[in-house]
Amino acid sequence: MNLPEINTTLFHRLRFILVQTSRAGNIGAVARAMKTMGYTELVLVSPRFEGMLEDPEAVAFASGALDILQGARVVQTMAEALDGINFAAAVSARLREYSPPVLTPRELAGQLVANGELRAAVIFGNERFGLPNDVVAQCNVLINIPANPDYSSLNLSQAAQVLAYECRMAALDGQRAATEVGFQGEAASLAQIEGMYTHLEQALVAIGFLDASNPRKLMPRLKRLFARAGLETEEVNILRGIARQMAAVAQGKDPRRR
Repeated sequence: MNLPEINTTLFHRLRFILVQTSRAGNIGAVARAMKTMGYTELVLVSPRFEGMLEDPEAVAFASGALDILQGARVVQTMAEALDGINFAAAVSARLREYSPPVLTPRELAGQLVANGELRAAVIFGNERFGLPNDVVAQCNVLINIPANPDYSSLNLSQAAQVLAYECRMAALDGQRAATEVGFQGEAASLAQIEGMYTHLEQALVAIGFLDASNPRKLMPRLKRLFARAGLETEEVNILRGIARQMAAVAQGKDPRRR
């Protein structure tokens, strides 16, 4: 799938950091979440076990994002993980009494896109304990995902997916990737659409559905209906063909009866 010509700098200046991760599968799932949204830089801080990047569970959950796993770095301190970073965002469902400013993922994404000087990191904690307070205190903002208050527990990779998605949408600025799925024809001109309305009105009069002397609001309502459809040239031609057939049948000239 080819992307439109857009500024993709955020994809190269956002780092995903996992702190003291316990499950290799979650690391693989985060790698997959990152790759689906176009991000590549993954750093692990003191993972629970050695060799978690090569663990079969990580590989399985990565599901094709092995390049992200293979390119990931393992470090032992937050200082190493944040090297080169000038804006850090802690992701946590638990709000602290003393914490950095709290943002939603969408607000964070907008801020990162608006300031191209930010070399940013989003930081995720351990699956069970979350992020330590001292790590949160090092961050510029605290990201809280506005989930269902009765059940706000997101899996590590789900939280990463939400952040990656919001940052991607902000970076793309609402533009959609080019796709071959679904046919998209040429938009009909106003003149073509107006001609279709005239033709359709004549056909409706011919079959007795529309009283030309007392039209009321049928045509304005039909115009409103078709205006919502975003008609294409070929669709206008189809509708005019239907109108032509209706008029022919009404006049006893149905070509099907030859």
